[in-house]
Amino acid sequence: MTGEAAAKPTACIALADGSLFYGQGFGATGECVAELVFNTAMTGYQEIMTDPSYAGQVVTFTFPHVGNVGVTPEDDEAPEPVAAGMVVKWDPTEPSNWRAAEPLVGWLARRGRIGVGGIDTRRLTRAIRQQGAPHVAIAHDPAGNFDIAALVARARAWTGLVGLDLAKDVTCAQSYQWSETRWAWPEGYKRREGPGFKVVAVDYGAKRNILRCLASVGCDVTVLPATATAEEVLAHDPDGVFLSNGPGDPAATGAYAVPMIQGVLARDLPLFGICLGHQMLALALGAQTVKMNHGHHGANHPVKDLESGKVEITSMNHGFAVDSQTLPEGVVETHVSLFDGSNCGIRVKDRPVFSVQYHPEASPGPQDSFYLFERFAAAMRARRAA
Repeated sequence: MTGEAAAKPTACIALADGSLFYGQGFGATGECVAELVFNTAMTGYQEIMTDPSYAGQVVTFTFPHVGNVGVTPEDDEAPEPVAAGMVVKWDPTEPSNWRAAEPLVGWLARRGRIGVGGIDTRRLTRAIRQQGAPHVAIAHDPAGNFDIAALVARARAWTGLVGLDLAKDVTCAQSYQWSETRWAWPEGYKRREGPGFKVVAVDYGAKRNILRCLASVGCDVTVLPATATAEEVLAHDPDGVFLSNGPGDPAATGAYAVPMIQGVLARDLPLFGICLGHQMLALALGAQTVKMNHGHHGANHPVKDLESGKVEITSMNHGFAVDSQTLPEGVVETHVSLFDGSNCGIRVKDRPVFSVQYHPEASPGPQDSFYLFERFAAAMRARRAA
């Protein structure tokens, strides 16, 4: 292969404003259209790519070392990758980790996800911050043949995430039980045994590690699809209800989720929400959500607990936020982002109902936020004792 042939781009990123980025493709070939975001985490690329909250998005990784630890089925947050594609600065390296089951490149190819390497991710990140999360078309062709006009047109024609309900696309098809607990050295994952709190988890795109955290604090978890009604949730006679993370516009998902949540709230059960579940709870209580400029995506986001004064280092992944100015009387803002002051948590006064925007299960602190699962368990324990 000549130097000229070796340097020929095999991947193209076309933004809706006509900006073009050329690099080297890896993983699957083909094209896709999505919203472009950036993630600042230094680890966890596999968890990010399999996080259902990334449906409809291509992720730019600001950390350059992607692929170095390979992939392992133990780290999947969902059965298949959900993010539409990935963009990195350096081409993925061969894995060097005792847990690696296969290289990232082969895993992406087998799972039908496009990767683009050799990109100036700093420049691309600046474009995302300045424009807001842009609509983008990415293409991988080993021969390097691209119809640029068509790619730009596809990016411009894409309608975006506003008004889009994606929870229905990533939720479970039917209910199931969950008992696996958090990973621990040296045993790995274990199963919870014995009686526990009966928890219904409504799956808007639930990450597996959230379910593990619930099991680890003594919950017998029954997972229901996103479209479950209040009657279907309450038929399980739960001690508490959990609202999961998920993708898309919360207002669109709220069309069917809000009535369910309001029905559960009428029963005065302990209720805990994370990410999209936080937004669903806020909507059910009468607040509103707004689309953010470029969202929060990373594992190094400081959040202040306004009630304790403590600062937690958190993992985040959201492009919409609860508008704290619309919180009704009786709903307290409990957490805020120290990056931009946006809302990151609420609770209902004098009731065991609370939620957070960030991901306490993702361990960026690494255990700064596990207390939220303990709080949920304590609320169910108190209800049983009453």
